[in-house]
Amino acid sequence: MGRVSQPHLRRMPVQQRSADRLARILDACAELLDETGYEELSTRAVAARAGVPIGSVYRFFGNKRALADALARRNLDSYAERIAHRLRELPAVDWRGALDVVLDEYLAMKQTVPGFAMVDFGAQIPVGAPAAGPNHEVADRLAGMLAAHLGREADDGLRRAVLVAVEAADALLQLAFRVQPSGDAAIVAETRELLRAYLARVLD
Repeated sequence: MGRVSQPHLRRMPVQQRSADRLARILDACAELLDETGYEELSTRAVAARAGVPIGSVYRFFGNKRALADALARRNLDSYAERIAHRLRELPAVDWRGALDVVLDEYLAMKQTVPGFAMVDFGAQIPVGAPAAGPNHEVADRLAGMLAAHLGREADDGLRRAVLVAVEAADALLQLAFRVQPSGDAAIVAETRELLRAYLARVLD
């Protein structure tokens, strides 16, 4: 599922067979994260679950942190692709509809994609996160996509507003999933209203 396009790989796959093996390794990592959590994750367990030699894992990844980072990046790539697909069906003037797509696709991935609840885009793993954090990259992607959809420039004001919205949504959605494992509907609804009110001053 999805592609991996980031510097966490020691080596990028060239042949389709290598790409398929990489996908199996990441799928196995995602399944094990759901079953055991990050602390119990190991490259040996991932290799066994994926049905590949341990050397195949080390061909792409130096350690389990790199595995989790690659899975987080694959999640972000997949998230962006899902949003882009949905935005093509919306009128360009409908920024509220675009916001609904951004939230709904996140919730759908949180509830259905293996490993996503543990790593999402990288924010849930506590060790070694870059100073800027994954939310900056998520916000940059979303600001660019939103600007393109609305036919405007992704200027500093829009990027800052989207970053604030992403940080606020991240905290509130974490709360929603702490209150209810499937995501508390009332808190999700409040989050949606908060983001609409905040972004209206930039996008209306």
